[in-house]
Order: sequence, then structure tokens, then C-alpha cells
Amino acid sequence: MSSPARALAAIAVAVAASLALAGCGLVSRAGTAGVTITITRDFGARVVRVIDVASSGRSMTALALLRREARVRAARDGQVLSIDGLAAAPGQRWSEFVNGVGTLDGPGDSVGPNAHLVHPGDRLWWDLRDREAGPALQTAVVGAFPEPFRHGVFGKRFPTTVECAADATSVCTGVAAALVRAGTPAATQELGTGSGQDTVSVLVGTWDDLRGTLAADLLAAGPRVSGVYARFARGGTALVLEDAAGRARRTLSAGAGLLAAIRDNSAAPTWLITGTDLAGVRAAARALTPAALRDHYAIALAGGDILALPLR
Repeated sequence: MSSPARALAAIAVAVAASLALAGCGLVSRAGTAGVTITITRDFGARVVRVIDVASSGRSMTALALLRREARVRAARDGQVLSIDGLAAAPGQRWSEFVNGVGTLDGPGDSVGPNAHLVHPGDRLWWDLRDREAGPALQTAVVGAFPEPFRHGVFGKRFPTTVECAADATSVCTGVAAALVRAGTPAATQELGTGSGQDTVSVLVGTWDDLRGTLAADLLAAGPRVSGVYARFARGGTALVLEDAAGRARRTLSAGAGLLAAIRDNSAAPTWLITGTDLAGVRAAARALTPAALRDHYAIALAGGDILALPLR
């Protein structure tokens, strides 16, 4: 067994016991201990307000809690129209995320700020953004890391699985270690093994490795499906970055990385740590930190720079 493989195996063994104690799959009680509310605009580019909510064991919906902490105008279906006087103009909308998972992006969606309870540790995030090429389906973002790995989604915690491409074993070792440092034990397995809808999966490999997975197919379908404003081109050797209207604005090549999250109408999202080559995958893996991901929908990596998506 190679040294990277032995290291990866060691991490897997070390976290296995932690997984058994992590309460994965359990539904936590409602409450506001450790809950934060972040209000931003323009896809997280501008922070309007961050609220550290007082601890309480009271059961409250996200919308009720927001109304307690800020001045809110909302439609009957719970869609927020304005917060503290900041109103959605024509062509804009307030999007809500709970631990990095969108709640109101699907037509007829029954999971919204007026439908689910707040749980301890939740990060609630409202962002005022342009509709334009916005996702038509429920989506996920990376800006709440280490959520949803640490506290799950809508009170339900999920096990985490890191799925590794054969040529990215050493990168997976670092990803698994980063998750452990963030308080999230993770099992590891080969890419394509499959882990089911009740697992938060982290797919690690080049775009060529990931092609054919459901998450990659959703990404290739464009931002209205995936919620990610980037796509691979030229057989995976180029990464095209898009603006909020879905227009190509910049093309990256060798060494380009992408760190994004995608959700296929299930509670648990899939995260992608990928790139045009292994150098790009490594760059994306190094960005798996709260500081690098905070308030971003997704990020691209180029020459040591972090580029928030969509491009402005």
C-alpha cells in the first residue's frame, strides 16, 4: 500500500469510531443555541448584517426568528420581500439557505422559512440577489462551511462520505483531515461507489474523473439547474466562469479548481472538489476552510486567487 493510501486508511479508521458517536441521521431538538442569521446581497458579495441569536429552547420557524430579530415584510407563502427596509426590486429575490441548503428555489416547495423549525447551531442566511439565471430547483452553496456537515439540514444530521478518484488519493487525505478539523468525521471510499441520498457526499477528483456522476451532470446543465455559475469545457481542460446572467466572463485552464455544492431535490447535498487537473483539485481542497468559503455560493481557484461565483 502506498504512503498516501496508508494515510487515507488511517484517517478512515480514526474517524470510524467518531461516526458512531456523531449522532448521524438523528433529528435534533428545536432551539436557537448557537444560531446565527446572516443577511447579504449580490450573491454574498456584500454583508448587510450578522446576528448572533440569543440562546433559547423555544421552537421557532426561521421566518418567525427573522421577524423577531429584524423588520421583515413577507408574502403569505413565506417568501421574504424586504428585511430592515431592504426590498427586492423587480428582477430580484431574497434567497434563504439553512446550513448551506436552499429552501425556496423549487416550485411548489413545501420546505421554506415558514415550514421548518430552527435547530441549535443552524446558520440562517438570507441573500438579496438577481433572479436572472438563478436556479429553478433547490440548490446548495458552500458559504456556510462547516455546515451542513456539522449540524445537518433542517435538524437532521447526516453521515459524510468522501468519494475519491483513483488519482486523487493524496488530495482526499487532506480533505478528510480538513473535515475532521472542522468537527466532522468522514468515511472515505472510491469514487462511484455511491452513498445514497441520506449522506453528504464530497466528490474529489478532476473533471474527467467526475464526469458521469449525477452531480457532474447537474453542473453541466448550467446554473438554472445546478445553481453553480461555472462549467467545464474543452474536455474538462478549461473552466468557464459565468456572471449572474449565465454569461461566460472568464476562462481558466491549467491549475484551475472549483469548489461547489449541488442538491438534487434531496435533503443532503453533494460537494464537488474538482478541477481541470490535479493541481486544480489540490487548490480547491486547500480552500476547504470557513475563511475561504464564507458567504460564497461557490468558488473557483486560479493562480492562488479565490474567485467568488458568479463573477461580478
